[in-house]
Amino acid sequence: MTPYGLTTEQLTEPLGLGETRPRLSWKLRSDRRGAAQTAFRITAALCEHDLDEPGRLIWDSGRRLSDDTLLVAWDGPALQSATRYHWRVETWDEFGAVSGTAQTWFETGLLHRDDWTAVWIGRDPVNLPLVDPPTDEERSFPDPAGSPLYLRQSFDISAQPVRARLYATARGVYEPSLNGQRVGDLELAPGWTEYHRRLQYQTYDVTDQVRAGANVLAAIVADGWWSGHVGFDPSRPARHYGVTPAYLAQLVLDFADGSRQVIVTDGGWGERPGPIRAADLLMGQFVDARRPSWDGDGFRPVAVLDAEPGPLVAEPDDPMRITAELPATIVDHRDDRVIVDFGQNLVGRVRLRIRGAEPGRRIVLRHAEVLADGELYVDNLRRAAATDTYVTAGGDEVFEPQFTFHGFRYAEISGYPGELDPGDVSARVLHNDTAFTGTFTCSDPMVEQLQTNIVWGQRGNFVAVPTDCPQRDERLGWLADAQVFAPTATRNADVSAFFARWLRDVVDGQDADGAFRDVAPIMVLDREGAPAWGDAGVIIPWLLWRTYGDRGTLERSFDAMAAWVEHIRRHNPDLLWRHRTGNSYGDWLQVDAETPRDVLSTAYFAYSTRIVADAADVLGRAEADEYRALHDKIRSAFIDAYVGHDGTVEGGTQTAYLLALGFDLLPQELTTAAAGHLAADVEKRGNRLTTGFVGVSLLCPVLTEHGREDLAYALLHQEEFPSWGYSIRHGATTIWERWDGWTEHGGFQSAAMNSFNHYSLGSVGDWLFGRVAGIDQAPGSVAYKELLLRPTPGGKLTWARAEQETARGLVRCGWNLDGGQLTVEVAVPPGSTAVLEIPTPDPGSVRHDDAPVTAVPSARGATLRLTSGRYTFTATSH
Repeated sequence: MTPYGLTTEQLTEPLGLGETRPRLSWKLRSDRRGAAQTAFRITAALCEHDLDEPGRLIWDSGRRLSDDTLLVAWDGPALQSATRYHWRVETWDEFGAVSGTAQTWFETGLLHRDDWTAVWIGRDPVNLPLVDPPTDEERSFPDPAGSPLYLRQSFDISAQPVRARLYATARGVYEPSLNGQRVGDLELAPGWTEYHRRLQYQTYDVTDQVRAGANVLAAIVADGWWSGHVGFDPSRPARHYGVTPAYLAQLVLDFADGSRQVIVTDGGWGERPGPIRAADLLMGQFVDARRPSWDGDGFRPVAVLDAEPGPLVAEPDDPMRITAELPATIVDHRDDRVIVDFGQNLVGRVRLRIRGAEPGRRIVLRHAEVLADGELYVDNLRRAAATDTYVTAGGDEVFEPQFTFHGFRYAEISGYPGELDPGDVSARVLHNDTAFTGTFTCSDPMVEQLQTNIVWGQRGNFVAVPTDCPQRDERLGWLADAQVFAPTATRNADVSAFFARWLRDVVDGQDADGAFRDVAPIMVLDREGAPAWGDAGVIIPWLLWRTYGDRGTLERSFDAMAAWVEHIRRHNPDLLWRHRTGNSYGDWLQVDAETPRDVLSTAYFAYSTRIVADAADVLGRAEADEYRALHDKIRSAFIDAYVGHDGTVEGGTQTAYLLALGFDLLPQELTTAAAGHLAADVEKRGNRLTTGFVGVSLLCPVLTEHGREDLAYALLHQEEFPSWGYSIRHGATTIWERWDGWTEHGGFQSAAMNSFNHYSLGSVGDWLFGRVAGIDQAPGSVAYKELLLRPTPGGKLTWARAEQETARGLVRCGWNLDGGQLTVEVAVPPGSTAVLEIPTPDPGSVRHDDAPVTAVPSARGATLRLTSGRYTFTATSH
């Protein structure tokens, strides 16, 4: 049994960690059945080789009798700023023997205010009249005023440093460079947070880029989320956070003799406009390559904008990066215009190689998700121009914008010189670089395409924040979209740090009355959150606890969670949530149904209250009994107001029944009848759904839980409108915002709101992992410690399997049907146990390694209890 996957604060080898008491985690692997950790020891040192020298350790936890592997708090000496720490974990197995070791490192950032000596710099307003005015070509670009900052500072050093770190951030988005080379591979740094509360800085190892002698430290800074177009509010002159971008940086050089030199942003830096004449996240980027970049004269003194660094925090999660590059196919070439297809709706930008162009040629790239009559369909982008323009310097050049991103599958390239070779154009995929940790495969290509679409939707909308859509003039962190999809997101990738960081914005956005908002960060919707939207502030912290064991985020969020419930209770003393419901979206974008809004809101009131009670229990808070009693009263009020004696639920919609069943809001004696009403509604519609954003996440799980997996599978395989299969049959490579985004009978839906990359309706992915393949947790389990493996054969599938790198290690579950035999394969990581339910009509037929095993008969067939290890079982199939 060996430890692997070591993380510090849920990150692998973080550079520039901001926590003073970080939490350390590891996973375990073993081929031996029953393997389990019984003790561990953590040691730490300032040098890697010192881990082997007991006298040079700075921390030794000693041998601790514990099976704990998750988020073990640093208990060593106080951490110093800008210091690398190496740590090792040693584990003991169930026999008390040392079983393995592994080691890693983390490096702290600037932990204290007085570590910063840099000041904020930007364009000097006195020099504004001297800034080159936009040309006629540039005036054609949306909002050409205010070109990005090109900033530079020269410095000399007498020797090569042994260590060099750049700490940098921006009010806007920035790209640093050193001696003419880009620093790092981060995109759109520092990301988007509630800037007035937290502004993230990044740490870069630039040791290999610094040289003895003359050096030039530089950066380009564009508007980004700070002062550019964000959301659908046309009032950009307000500039949201600030009017102009600014930069803050500190280069720390350590030399072999123990001396240190620090280069900071200050009044000695120079600034001028450069080739990037305009850059905006929504509108695109305009580059005139004929203009000088870093060389030559014309740099003017900067203005010192602010001597205080402000609310700086180290970036606590995975940054945005380019993670893939997709080739292009030419689909149309006429006149001076080429349309290319990248085969996948994606988020990022186009990289274009230009060969042999004369100086001054204007090349324009436009982007779209779909085509209409062979042309780009851009009506659904609304005000987002999504247009990049490049004016050539002459010769062979490469254009790739860096301060914008687009949602697209197709690009139109006009003005390109000569014939475009498809090998000279590619799409660069951009998103937060969360590690993808889960796979689901099965025998049905359509269902596999659905899973692919879900994953691509997650990639495209995890850009700085969990956005609603990546292409139009919106791209906001909508809370309901995130909470319904979050369970699926945790299946596909390790999103622990990503969601934990975003939840700080959710909590910071809460108003004085306790109301969360519809979006975070708050941009254009400064109002009370709607039911299911505001409830994300309760649901997601609980999900992170259950999935990753993240007690810290739960503790940090608890008071805000309770305040949200109190906000609802205060304004609804009868415990039916009818007042102060914000914009009350209901079951957003439901089809041929109208779920009563107060049914939905009261169900969520009960659900959030139950979570707060459970969270209080976990945290040892005295409020647990109070909120459990409140939940019971809300549940009774729901039953009295909305549930009939025959198990009907007011509204009679699929979502009304799903909420009542999924949130346990029915008397036990009426659940079977209510499940029957739900099934009858699905069947009378020809096995079609009516659910919107809220209901769809519950649809297949609730049907399966109540013995109607046949209907869940019928919905999964459905290819007629409305269904997942309908969009796939018509070429979807991501999840659509609406079931009717495009239909054969109606064409495109209203361009006012019609994204073709929007993950909410992809929340069925959690069910694919959890019930189709069978990987789930037992009630009360944390971080997959007690697994509930329930593979559910059905529908057209002959096999399905999933793998998931959980916080404790790799879990596998899958099944195969061959004639009358069912084969189930599972893998349980060390430290976890499992209950496996095998669906078979004959529990006595269950065999393991060709030998019969004793299985407990259950409602689904046979139940076995497993320790860690890999297992293959066969049984008679249904």
